[in-house]
Amino acid sequence: MTVNKIDALLALRSEGRFLVGRDRIKLLEAVAEYGSITKAAKVVGFSYKTAWDAVNAINNLLPSPAFVTKAGGRSGGGAEVTAEGRRLIATFHRLEERLSRISSLIAEEGLEDQDDFLLWSVGVKISARNMFQTEVVSVKKWPVDVEVTLRVSPETSIHAIVTNDSAVELGLEPGRKTLALIKSSFVHLTTPEHTPPGVRNQFVGVVRRRIDAERNSEVLLDIGAGKTMHAVVPRQTAEDLGLTEGERAVASFNPTDVILAVD
Repeated sequence: MTVNKIDALLALRSEGRFLVGRDRIKLLEAVAEYGSITKAAKVVGFSYKTAWDAVNAINNLLPSPAFVTKAGGRSGGGAEVTAEGRRLIATFHRLEERLSRISSLIAEEGLEDQDDFLLWSVGVKISARNMFQTEVVSVKKWPVDVEVTLRVSPETSIHAIVTNDSAVELGLEPGRKTLALIKSSFVHLTTPEHTPPGVRNQFVGVVRRRIDAERNSEVLLDIGAGKTMHAVVPRQTAEDLGLTEGERAVASFNPTDVILAVD
């Protein structure tokens, strides 16, 4: 029996921005080998500017630099990969190997309704409680940012605002499958009678569960079409709003608080 090979590409992101993929790892490895950004760029097929943009982006998103320059020497200086950079390389290869094993299993055994899955959890824990699989409906580009409308269900849409760079990196266009994540602490709750005007993301629902702690309350809201939304609000707010099971409430959040992820 012939088994089709699935080439799974790993891309790491930080706060919604592309951090590193296979090409950038190859660049770092070439810098480590040749001690020169110019030689490394030539080896991996990057332009000099693209290579510098890549290593600068990595440095900006890591706690400490993965790449540093060295002054002096007969060649006028050089570059080197730091211990943080070498850890990034090693970690990437470990994750890529794990992803490759999973891809091989999928190729051998198949995955029923695989088009319905956007994110396969490979031992990764996500802090955002609200996670919706969506489809991009429209993309409006402005000078600084991009407004994206995402369809959650035939009756429900989410509006997100991302930077122009993020929209390009994520390949956001109508029909694109996208995962939308919203932290529960970003979700505001009100009663239907006190719904604030002009809020783009508003969802009327019914309280299904409320768990109280000393200071905060976690509220689970049924927003219809089989979708639910978690919100964490001050306990006093939950008391003042009368958020008890069976009562109607309105959940809302800012478009800038939506995190987007793609496969």
